[in-house]
Amino acid sequence: MSSSGALPLLIILFFFGLAGGIVGRIKGSGFWVWFLISFCVPFIGLLTAVLYRYDREELRRECPRCHRVVMLHDAVCMHCGTELEFPEVAISPSARVLARHDG
Repeated sequence: MSSSGALPLLIILFFFGLAGGIVGRIKGSGFWVWFLISFCVPFIGLLTAVLYRYDREELRRECPRCHRVVMLHDAVCMHCGTELEFPEVAISPSARVLARHDG
């Protein structure tokens, strides 16, 4: 590939990466992870970011050992390393926001 053809390709890849990163961040995930995915695999990466779940809307649970609130789908507490069983009661994201504003 000639040097004159590389610059437009890098610009297109950059904007795909930027779009994927912004979409990922809006959905509550990491900007740089989605930037790299969308930069390396432009169309599929951006489409995946658009179709990915909203982390802010996922149910959560409390770790029985350190009492941190973690995602419901986490098998291990990322803070203390406790292996988590599936809880009987889950915490909704809206209840977590309300508790933060009440306290």
